[in-house]
Amino acid sequence: MKLKQIAAFCLLVVFAASFTGCKASASASVGTKSARTNSKPLPPGQAKKMNGDKSAKKYAPGHN
Repeated sequence: MKLKQIAAFCLLVVFAASFTGCKASASASVGTKSARTNSKPLPPGQAKKMNGDKSAKKYAPGHN
């Protein structure tokens, strides 16, 4: 009887350890606007869409 309890406990420990090794993590900054801070500025059309405007004229420098 004691051997069955020890075997069951060992099996439970191995089963629990197998789940702790499989950790999936997701980064919140992947694909969000904050990830673009170090990259190129937005094109005028994309800035227009983000702000909900109909014209991209005020986001295009040098184009009046």
